[in-house]
Amino acid sequence: QVHLVESGGGLVQAGASLRLSCAASKHTFSNYVMGWFRQAPGKERDFVAGISRAGGSTHYRESVKGRFTISRDNAKNTVYLQMNSLKPTDTAVYYCAAKRYGIVTNTDENAMDYWGTGTPVTVFS
Repeated sequence: QVHLVESGGGLVQAGASLRLSCAASKHTFSNYVMGWFRQAPGKERDFVAGISRAGGSTHYRESVKGRFTISRDNAKNTVYLQMNSLKPTDTAVYYCAAKRYGIVTNTDENAMDYWGTGTPVTVFS
């Protein structure tokens, strides 16, 4: 069982930056591919970014490329999502997720084994 806790969400103006963090309980954190997903009001949950077990490979949805950066610190059992140049369309609840098997380019949420409870991000213009 992996327990995930997100933090860092908030209310910001368009163009601002936020860094989300996700702390994992598992000491074998480095065995898991990690991902960030988001769910906007009234919409389905979508893939945002993923990172491989050692952090050497990343994958992003098209709309956040060049603005968002996913990273991880396996010594701290933490994955991050640096979000720059935020837009109102980035408004959503952001979820951290982990999967033991599979590859980072598989963006299917059903492939993830564990989920955090989410942290809200609101971007106003």
